[in-house]
Amino acid sequence: KPGRSCGWSPRDRPKVPAGTKPALQRPGRVREPAEGTWTGQGGENPLCGSSLSAELPCLGLGPAFPVTNRNFPSPGSPKLLHSPLRQAVVKALDQLAQQGKIKEKTYGKQKIYFADQDQFDTVSDADLHSLDASIMALTAKVQGLQQSCRHMEAELKELTSALTTPEMQTEIQELKEECARYTERLKNIKAATNHVTPEEKEKVYRERQKYCKEWRKRKRMTTELCDAILEGYPKSKKQFFEEVGIETDEDHNVTLPDP
Repeated sequence: KPGRSCGWSPRDRPKVPAGTKPALQRPGRVREPAEGTWTGQGGENPLCGSSLSAELPCLGLGPAFPVTNRNFPSPGSPKLLHSPLRQAVVKALDQLAQQGKIKEKTYGKQKIYFADQDQFDTVSDADLHSLDASIMALTAKVQGLQQSCRHMEAELKELTSALTTPEMQTEIQELKEECARYTERLKNIKAATNHVTPEEKEKVYRERQKYCKEWRKRKRMTTELCDAILEGYPKSKKQFFEEVGIETDEDHNVTLPDP
């Protein structure tokens, strides 16, 4: 039996995933490949893992070409060089070529087989224009759906980042409690009898300005002195501060008040 001699059985037929549609191809005649051009799909020999390998017996090889209408190189890829199927495939392809069921073209040591294009009807220009218009319409539809999907994704992202209703209710309750505490504190301050006189308030402001001015002056003097020392210091500024024991305002997250 052809299937037995080639090591093939119906169980070896590749399975097509459910819901998968065959790739659409533009009808019409396919051009013969130019010399030196690899015609395999996906960078691999289509005889391995394709519909052709499933139709390996001589009587099943022929239908694979009209169905796909693609060019197939001869089984000379590294995957088939040492395979027991190689001789059977070569013999089957040669036999189909002699019978005129497929065409053969030789480029040096490589042979390329393709379906006889005379068996296909010539597609008119009107049909091609109709297909082009259909492709353009479907492309526009896809672009519209993609844009709608992007809008929905942005809306979904905004909704997922927003607070939920229970979270908003909890936050509102916390804000109400905080507002009540500040209201009570303001009420107690207004009810106090030990108010500060304008003279005392002005005195406190003047002392604050005096201390801030002195603070700014000492910080500038210290910075200039440290910069002068660091010009000849072999280590970094941070290491110098650690060795001397200098603590900066930034170490304690303190900001110098505005004058």
